[in-house]
Amino acid sequence: MAAARGQALSLLWARLRPRPGPRAPLRAAAAAAAAPAQPLYDVVVSGGGMVGSAMAAALGHDIHFHDKKIALLEAGPRKEYDHMPDSYSNRVSSISPGSATLLSSFGAWDHVCSLRLKPFRRMQVWDACSEAMIIFEKDDLDDMGYIVENDVIMSALTKQLDAVADRVEVFYRSRAVGYTWPLPSHSCDTSPWVQIQLADGRRLQTKLLIGADGHNSVVRKEAEIKNIEHQYDQSAVVATLHLSEATDNNVAWQRFLPTGPIALLPLSDTASSLVWSTSHEHASELLAMDEESFVDSINSAFWSNINHSDFIDTAGAMFRSAISLLKPSGTAVRQLPPSVAKVDPESRAMFPLGMGHATEYVQHRLALIGDAAHRVHPLAGQGVNLGFGDIACLAHHLSAAAFNGSDLGSLKHLLKFETERQRHNVSLIAATDLLKRLYSTRLAPLVLLRTWGLQATNALPPVKEQIMAFASK
Repeated sequence: MAAARGQALSLLWARLRPRPGPRAPLRAAAAAAAAPAQPLYDVVVSGGGMVGSAMAAALGHDIHFHDKKIALLEAGPRKEYDHMPDSYSNRVSSISPGSATLLSSFGAWDHVCSLRLKPFRRMQVWDACSEAMIIFEKDDLDDMGYIVENDVIMSALTKQLDAVADRVEVFYRSRAVGYTWPLPSHSCDTSPWVQIQLADGRRLQTKLLIGADGHNSVVRKEAEIKNIEHQYDQSAVVATLHLSEATDNNVAWQRFLPTGPIALLPLSDTASSLVWSTSHEHASELLAMDEESFVDSINSAFWSNINHSDFIDTAGAMFRSAISLLKPSGTAVRQLPPSVAKVDPESRAMFPLGMGHATEYVQHRLALIGDAAHRVHPLAGQGVNLGFGDIACLAHHLSAAAFNGSDLGSLKHLLKFETERQRHNVSLIAATDLLKRLYSTRLAPLVLLRTWGLQATNALPPVKEQIMAFASK
């Protein structure tokens, strides 16, 4: 299994050659041409989750798209809050400053701020098998990121889509069931556009189809784009937790256990969100526990030193002392995590984890973004941020194409988007997978190596600044 995963990662790094046209089978469009006239859109976004909705909103608010027609296909209902519920949702995202800037560019971030979010200014990550830790914080006390409920982001995006309803048509409760791809050079009896068949029988056509329909993307499968994927031997358990006492609660906590990382993300002064990656069997046990046992398991996971060994602790202490002699101001002060008092009823849930990466992000008149193009372990908190990064990059190239009067579905600018995003995304996916494997072992030599590595990194501010800069995009 390890060999297969290594082979998958090596394939991720391979450079992809520019392609003259789609690899998907070229289907005749004569039947579509004979059908009644179908509405033509400049862009159709398939998938109305956070990434798909943000993509449609970003284009709808772009000044160079003022005369364009955009459609958004969403299988679910409209999502909007008139007022915030008292309880927190168990599905939250860590939003980077770069993602907040993207949402601000078309007004959505103001709505998020008016609803509910919690900034964090510090992140503490430490090993359950040693005393090694690393602390990320900014000298100017700027926010490192924001913990936001997914429903809050969706509500803000819905409002911004409403603001450009004259440019963006949203098809709620609409699901695409088939796509017909255009020939590279069409004749009078074929269509030059992508044909989209909806479940209710309607048909649309578009100059550019953007697939934002998740890691089980139908768009990607229909286009026969290969997806390198690996299912981890882990599931993530999420829940909404209440702390024993009120604090500033502006720290994101993460501890690497041998079975997987556990994270406590701030929601308010008294509440936090749990993301616990662990084995499938343990995840099922956590869901079945009574509340008291579940809370005890969480507190133990953050506080217990049962996985420590005298040898690792002694070697780590010696290395830490050597660092303090060489660089007295190089280490940050350790904080103790908060104690959990209770869990919101019905907030516990679990979902399986995996890694994935599409070998191509684009074809003629097609682009993939978000989880349709890549899937990453949640330990780095970068899942939706990668998708928002895709949006910022693709919107930039499409805006330039619209300004120049170019064909929006041309590979010329789509390949630029692919190259830029793959360089960023592949690096992060590979690093995240490596961390997951490195911390999933109790072998003393590896524990010692990662202990020294974490301590050394924590003592080198320039290295930490580089890591923070990369993660904040």
